[in-house]
Amino acid sequence: MTPRLVRRLWRHHLPLGMASIVSAWALYATRSYPDVITRLSFATAYPALALLAATLAIGPWHILAGKAAVTSLDLRRDVGIWAGILGVLHTGVGQCVHLRGRPWLYYIYENWQADHWQPLRHDIFGAANFTGLFAALMLIALLATSNDAALRRLGTPGWKQLQRWNYACFGLTALHCFCYQLGIESQAAGFVAAAIASVAIAAALQLAGWRRRVTR
Repeated sequence: MTPRLVRRLWRHHLPLGMASIVSAWALYATRSYPDVITRLSFATAYPALALLAATLAIGPWHILAGKAAVTSLDLRRDVGIWAGILGVLHTGVGQCVHLRGRPWLYYIYENWQADHWQPLRHDIFGAANFTGLFAALMLIALLATSNDAALRRLGTPGWKQLQRWNYACFGLTALHCFCYQLGIESQAAGFVAAAIASVAIAAALQLAGWRRRVTR
C-alpha cells in the first residue's frame, strides 16, 4: 500500500468506520422496534444522512477556511465511501421493513386496476420509496467511482461531472427522509430536528462556499 493510502486508512477510514458502527449500534440498541430488520433500517438511516451531508459540507468549509478549491479531497472522498456503504445497506434492508417478502409493492400498487389508472405508486409512500431508490442508485455509482483509478480513466472534467450527482443524491435522500418521517412513520421530534439540521447545515455551507468562490 502507498503511504497516502495508509494515512487515509488510519486518519479517515478507521475513525469513520468506528463512528459509523458505534452510532448505528446506539440507534439499534435504543429502538423499541420488535424485529431486527426494522431496527437495522432505522439504525443505518441517520448515520448515512449525516455522512452524506458532510460530503457536501467539507468542500465549502475548505474554501471558507481560505484554501483553494480542489477537484478531489481525500477526506471528502472517504466520508462519501462510508456514506455510500451505510446508504446502500439501508436501502437493501429497507426493502424488507413494511412489506415482508413483497418489495415490489413499495413501487407498484397491488391490484392497481381496481383503483388506479397505472401501476406505479403515486402516493407519499411511493414518493418516499422512489426517491430513496434513485438516491441509492446514484450512491452506488458515486461509490464505485470514488477512487483514483476512476479519476484517471474518466479524466478530471468527466470524473467531476459524475461526482456532482452527489447534489441530486442528497436532495433525493432528504425528500426520502422527510416523506418517511412526516408522512409515514411520524418519528420523534428529535430525529426530525436532526435531519432538518443536517440538510440545513449542508445547504448553508454550500451557499456560503459558492458566494466565496464568486467573490474571488
